[in-house]
Amino acid sequence: MKRLIFLSIFVAFLASCTSTSTDKAASDNAPKVLQERVKTMILEQKKIARSVDYTATLLAFEEIHLAPASPGRIEGVNVEIGSRVAAGTVLVQMDRTQLHQAEVQLRTLETDYKRLDTLRKVGSIAQQQYDQLKAQYEISRANVEFLRRNIQLVAPFSGVISGKYFEAGEMYSGAPVAAIGKAAIVSLLQINKLKTLVAISEKFFPQIKQGMEANITADTYPGKIFKGRIFNIHPTVDPGSRTFNAEIVIDNREGLLRPGMFCRANLELDQVEALVVPAIAVLKMQGSNERYLFIEEDGVAHRIGVQVGKRYDDQLEVISDRLKPGDQIIVSGQARLLDGVAITVVND
Repeated sequence: MKRLIFLSIFVAFLASCTSTSTDKAASDNAPKVLQERVKTMILEQKKIARSVDYTATLLAFEEIHLAPASPGRIEGVNVEIGSRVAAGTVLVQMDRTQLHQAEVQLRTLETDYKRLDTLRKVGSIAQQQYDQLKAQYEISRANVEFLRRNIQLVAPFSGVISGKYFEAGEMYSGAPVAAIGKAAIVSLLQINKLKTLVAISEKFFPQIKQGMEANITADTYPGKIFKGRIFNIHPTVDPGSRTFNAEIVIDNREGLLRPGMFCRANLELDQVEALVVPAIAVLKMQGSNERYLFIEEDGVAHRIGVQVGKRYDDQLEVISDRLKPGDQIIVSGQARLLDGVAITVVND
């Protein structure tokens, strides 16, 4: 009996040892879960100078298409395309035949008018006769003044000739020129200063003021900034695009810029509070424009979709209703993360 009890105890002992050894081996062979090691920083609001950028096209500050008030033969065109002219320069001389005829008629009427005026003073003619001649004289004088103003086309401002549509000896009929859709003999542009029109979001309307400075850049001159300022703000907002137009004048005394060039206009607005993070913290979804970053909460990584605002050196403005000051932004190790994975913060 004693022998049987001893054997039972020995068998139980062997089974216990085998079970312990098997469990230990299984534990040693089980895969270990490694947590990603990351670095974080506290998200803070900072004051930044809000600026907005717009693409636009440069325009001549003034553009005029010159034509006489009535059809006639062109006696001479004194300029060519590209000619630079000063204000007051005679650009086109029209035929003077009509003017000469009108001047002869005026001189005749002026003689008759002075004679009748003398007779009227002594009571030798009827008042009605005098009034009729006086009216003819005044009409003739006005006609001569009109012809003198239109016999020459004079540059109203200094600029450059951008179009010449007739030659000397041709007849000007008053019909629109196909190239510009308007009646003209020559076109004149003012380019010592230029302007551009930008459509600005209505949310910035309270911050846009006349005289506000603007920085203008053109791809033609990389790295060069041209100074401009807002000189006109249109009074209405486009209900379709929710934008309003502002005109910017640009100093072009160096003559580097030309109408029609593509440009970018940058406007510095008031300082605002914004959430700014290192640019390396923001990731981009492959194959799309979606941007996101990760924050750490209780040892877990959470993915947050963001919109990217302005860049300030190595910092980016981020916009999201899920971010708030005090959040722990993951700035290192985030490229390997998935939403909801456990992480270990190793800031040092």
